[in-house]
Amino acid sequence: MFRLWGKIITDNRLIRDTVICNDSDDTRTHKIFDALDQICYEFDLGKPIWLDATITEFKRHAKARFTQDCFVESIDFDYLEIHVIEED
Repeated sequence: MFRLWGKIITDNRLIRDTVICNDSDDTRTHKIFDALDQICYEFDLGKPIWLDATITEFKRHAKARFTQDCFVESIDFDYLEIHVIEED
């Protein structure tokens, strides 16, 4: 079971969250991108851009924050955070 937690944060407060589960035999990378697509669809957001700093943070901690710099359109929250909470 692979689970990714997506959170929208404003002023250090959790505004909205969701957990995406994936039991497929895809690679870890495909599961992450698919879960991020589902989170963005559920939150009605455009897909964020993976900056070098975002990639480095995700490799180290299995968690990444997408700030305004990662989105083409304007966002009304401080950041979107994704966090791998379970993987087999």
